[in-house]
Amino acid sequence: MPIPIIDLFAGPGGLGEGFSAFRHQGIAVFKIGLSIEKDPLAHQTLELRAFFRQFPDKQAPSEYYQRLSGLISREALFEKFSDEAENARREAWHAELGSKNFSSETVDKRIRDTIGQSKDWVLIGGPPCQAYSLVGRSRRKNDPTFASDEKHLLYQQYLRILAMHRPPVFVMENVKGMLSATVNEAGIFQKIRGDLSEPLKAVPEANQAVPLGYKLFSLVCNQPDLLGEIPPQNFVVRAEEYGIPQARHRVILLGIRSDWPHIPDILRRAKKQIPIEKAISDLPRLRSGLSKEDDSGENWLAAIRALAGSSALAESAVTPALRWAIKKVLSNMSDKLQRGSEFVTGTPAPKFAKTWLRDPKLKGFCNHVTRGHIREDLHRYLFAAQFARLMNQTPSLEHFPSELLPDHENVDEAITGAMFNDRFRVQRRRRPSTTITSHISKDGHYFIHYDPAQCRSLTVREAARLQTFPDNYFFEGPRTAQYHQVGNAVPPLLAYQIARIVARLFVANS
Repeated sequence: MPIPIIDLFAGPGGLGEGFSAFRHQGIAVFKIGLSIEKDPLAHQTLELRAFFRQFPDKQAPSEYYQRLSGLISREALFEKFSDEAENARREAWHAELGSKNFSSETVDKRIRDTIGQSKDWVLIGGPPCQAYSLVGRSRRKNDPTFASDEKHLLYQQYLRILAMHRPPVFVMENVKGMLSATVNEAGIFQKIRGDLSEPLKAVPEANQAVPLGYKLFSLVCNQPDLLGEIPPQNFVVRAEEYGIPQARHRVILLGIRSDWPHIPDILRRAKKQIPIEKAISDLPRLRSGLSKEDDSGENWLAAIRALAGSSALAESAVTPALRWAIKKVLSNMSDKLQRGSEFVTGTPAPKFAKTWLRDPKLKGFCNHVTRGHIREDLHRYLFAAQFARLMNQTPSLEHFPSELLPDHENVDEAITGAMFNDRFRVQRRRRPSTTITSHISKDGHYFIHYDPAQCRSLTVREAARLQTFPDNYFFEGPRTAQYHQVGNAVPPLLAYQIARIVARLFVANS
């Protein structure tokens, strides 16, 4: 029987996807028993993926792919396969941990019902991390409510379930910023590390009669954290070092109950890093939209080509070589490119992790549609992308001609070296992408496509590829919500590698 997984703060399901996809000799080792997510749209994504997993490998019905291509509705799909849909609803629970609407007793019963008599199971998840992130802390440094923000302490919901249900193994993920985060001058990470090692001390309502402790391990170095001996930085997993086409650095803790005597393996470093172009170059080329003006291919091209006659290109900040390169790409741009849609027909052919990403039944690309940008941002995007191509670096604000600088109050401060000097960041084609974050839902300035002729930010599907979501993973909701889901997720292919380590622990204990 597969080992049950309880997934807390599941988001769209990236961590759970990696575990549920892991196979040993063709047999599933883990099964998502329950995934809990409060966001209604992320929950819809989670539920649809749970439906997909009700079918044996490579045997999802044609109607699933019709749903992905927009030919039938979600309701029609679930109605035709009502048993599988009901199982998916039981697996993916729309609930908010810690909310008055979902008592601890209700949550505990749902977990007990899911685990049943199984003694072998795994708790996974990442408490919401906005309060720990460096950007979030910077933006709220003068906010008097920051120290009392419940997001600081949502990990206590994770901790409570750990203490009450005592899984033999847990995996907890969070942002790197938690290592330096403090509340009331106390270090967050130090407190979390202590609480996870001895959860009964922090959860008095748990059964205190039976001792409970956990040994914490890093996934990148062979050393148990017995007395807080592991330097905090050693818990950081740099995803680009493990075959993920993205420089995503996250804290990941592997906890093993103290009565298990095992030392886990560590992640295996990839032989080489995966550049962004290997992850997304097979996706159909698209143009950006033109916002606040009539959007057509002709108008889009005319708006961009207005840059050629702009005084911006005459400024001394633009070298002759860069000026020539920009004018060349402008002359070769086409107004025939489309903006894409929620499903674009085509033949996916990724240049890495082919068996992981591709699904032969899927005759196209989901969630591959561009956003609109104002004319001035299109000029900035084209300048930045061509600058990066020519100079082999993404430009900072001081590299921009004055005419292309954004009309923001703090531009001068940013140019002198303060925060957000790189607010227009090009993803360099021969390197892993920068971290795909939830901020991608706000604007595309940090996620400019490396191809200046497309002159746009990344699509949801491109971001999902960089996160290593399989192509048949569909994100529900409006585009902003899709971006947010992708940015908050754990890369499933990284989670798969963690699942391999966890699976070996259970074999060793059998």
